[in-house]
Amino acid sequence: MRHAMIVLVAVCCFSVFTQCQTAEELVDKNIQAKGGRERIKAIHSLHMTGKLTGGGGFMATVTQDGMRPNLVRETFALQGMTGVQAYDGTVGWQIQPFGGHKDPELMGEDDVRDLLRDADFDGPLVDYREKGNTVEYLGHDVVDGDDALRLKVTLKNGDILYYYLDPDTYLEIRKEIQEFIRGSIRENVVDLGSYKPVAGVMYPFSIASGPKNRPDAAQTTTIEKIDVNVPLAKSEFELPASLKQGSSPKPDAEKH
Repeated sequence: MRHAMIVLVAVCCFSVFTQCQTAEELVDKNIQAKGGRERIKAIHSLHMTGKLTGGGGFMATVTQDGMRPNLVRETFALQGMTGVQAYDGTVGWQIQPFGGHKDPELMGEDDVRDLLRDADFDGPLVDYREKGNTVEYLGHDVVDGDDALRLKVTLKNGDILYYYLDPDTYLEIRKEIQEFIRGSIRENVVDLGSYKPVAGVMYPFSIASGPKNRPDAAQTTTIEKIDVNVPLAKSEFELPASLKQGSSPKPDAEKH
């Protein structure tokens, strides 16, 4: 009986403690868990390589290059062809040879949303107020049977990210993404794991993502290497010459 009372008191104290936590405190703990603001801000560029596996057993080589403040370029290589998506700080562009489009083309406003999130070099939690984001703490939840702390992050463009933090490490173990597109909602789930330090900053080396309503369609990216503060040419991110004159991104509805 005495042992049961001790356990009950401990559980109650833990519940009260976690309820008293604020969104700001959890954001700070997450940033600190990743290595701290100073180390995060000390990284100015990164080069990431990995393998992506999906349904049917296919495997592709993927890379991501990023530079402050908001440049990103991602490649997807499969069967001798390489697709490219990039954001130059103003507009997004792509080359998609898999669909027969070998020439660079501008990305529509809806297609570029995922790329814009990747272009946020430090992620939406760091300096979130300055970025126009808002954060709310929604309490406890469960991820694959384990306890998690849930944050709601509303981005400046209105999209919503739900962050699930490990209550022990305060690192995110899952993200649910809600994108509001022409009156409909597109939902995706991203599971994160196998964190490793690079230059004192924690990065997930296992990333599984897919539509929320189709978990069987999830694809897993296994990061093989991350190099930071490497020299990168801005020209790699810039709009190709064929798109520079008189071009502007068209709404996705006009592309179909």
